[in-house]
Amino acid sequence: MSVHDTGRRAARRRPRAAAPIGPRQPPWRTLRRGMEPVRAVSDDQLEAINEASLRLLAETGIDFLHPRARQMWADAGASVDGDRVRLDPALVTSLVEHAPSRFRLHARNPAHDVEIGGDAVVFSAVASAPYVSDGAAGRRQGNERDFTDLVRLSQSLNAIHVHGGYPVEPVDIHASVRHLHATRILLTQTDKVPGAYSLGRERNLDCLEMVRIARQLDGDTLEREPSMHTVINASSPLRFDHPMLEGIRQFSARNQVVIVTPFTLAGAMAPVTVAGALAQQNAEALAGIAFTQLVRPGAPVVYGGFTSNVDMRSGSPAFGTPEFMKAALIGGQLARRAGVPYRSSNVCTANAVDAQSAYESVFSLWGAVMGGANIVFHGAGWLEGGLRASFEKMVIDADLLQMVAAFLEPVVVDDESLALEAIAEVGPGGHFFGVQHTQDRFRDAFFSPMVSDWRNFESWEEAGGPTALDHASRLVGELRDGFEPPPLAPDVAAELDEFVDRRVAEGGAPTDF
Repeated sequence: MSVHDTGRRAARRRPRAAAPIGPRQPPWRTLRRGMEPVRAVSDDQLEAINEASLRLLAETGIDFLHPRARQMWADAGASVDGDRVRLDPALVTSLVEHAPSRFRLHARNPAHDVEIGGDAVVFSAVASAPYVSDGAAGRRQGNERDFTDLVRLSQSLNAIHVHGGYPVEPVDIHASVRHLHATRILLTQTDKVPGAYSLGRERNLDCLEMVRIARQLDGDTLEREPSMHTVINASSPLRFDHPMLEGIRQFSARNQVVIVTPFTLAGAMAPVTVAGALAQQNAEALAGIAFTQLVRPGAPVVYGGFTSNVDMRSGSPAFGTPEFMKAALIGGQLARRAGVPYRSSNVCTANAVDAQSAYESVFSLWGAVMGGANIVFHGAGWLEGGLRASFEKMVIDADLLQMVAAFLEPVVVDDESLALEAIAEVGPGGHFFGVQHTQDRFRDAFFSPMVSDWRNFESWEEAGGPTALDHASRLVGELRDGFEPPPLAPDVAAELDEFVDRRVAEGGAPTDF
């Protein structure tokens, strides 16, 4: 394990964000929410949901399928009966109070560090899809080549701040070593914050070691500077399985970020009512957050909301629905009540990059952003209820995220922006195209999208009538052809390769969980 001198390490950690390639897009930047999140329920209603959650944990209890986790709860004073753990409300509340309200996630390139919490808004790309598609080759199973191209596209799109995990599962890499190859791609083809999957102790430790190597840190510094996140899903209803709990144990113990996200689909894994589903979501989220603090008080953790509904005719998950939006808004209120950052998602159920995919994503994104989400997972590229990552959808969604970013910018109200002199200069019945006030500002006055076509019908028809999907396909090609990986020192890349080669030779990680 190499440890470089402070000066050499600091020099490596000062690269600037690369200039955007391909189409013109706004620069990578930290987003701030300049308005209060929407409150969908009253304070009394919020308290009723929270009290119902605590009653569930105290009376019904929640299963922890990990012997060490159950022992830790018993030592903390919880009631443990087999797998079932019953938690006193005071114990849950006292533990959750240790969780930080905000923290910083450190990227390989410090220009791409992100703040999680407060008024910060962070977007990730699609994650965990088993299939992938583009306009040229259609729908296909996830593979390493498409995985790499999606990672590169995420790096190229400035609207995407962090990686949510694997944009598509590269199933042509054996499961025992997939995390090694996939994480190496994430750390070499991008310089944004990566995510890891909590599928056993070995995978957790391998990924943390790889991010330590990529950032050239010692172990103590890595613990001071959270540099990787993992999503911990409750196996709803009311259960945390062994791999997820082991993920909390490994990540929280090392002060890395855990995003606790119950998978509560109303009518299937949760009550059919929004209030009942949220009471269960909150119970599972609070139990998971409390356990992170039992592992290490002060460890960074995020309250994840993913409550939606199912189509009761087919049993299939439905996303981008009014129920999802309500749950996203109220989930944000519950997270703020708990005093921790909030995660939501940009999701849809559409099977094609079409009007349905657009309006469901807008609805989901609006619920997430106006619900106060600090990190929005699957921000770009999600299709088919999460079964597919789409290249074209990623570009279209990136445009949508940039529109949200422009919306979040505060309206400036001062003498210059009120433009009284310009209005007087034009007078009644004139226009503002040629006045100096417009000429000085028109280039930056409005958001300019990559995909939207704002020509009139005649010029659009003369150009062949291109659709948003046509523009997105073209942009995917431009970004793919023009991609250049961010700088990585040759000796750092060699150290990463050496680690991966050694772990592959050792057999990687077990595949039986």
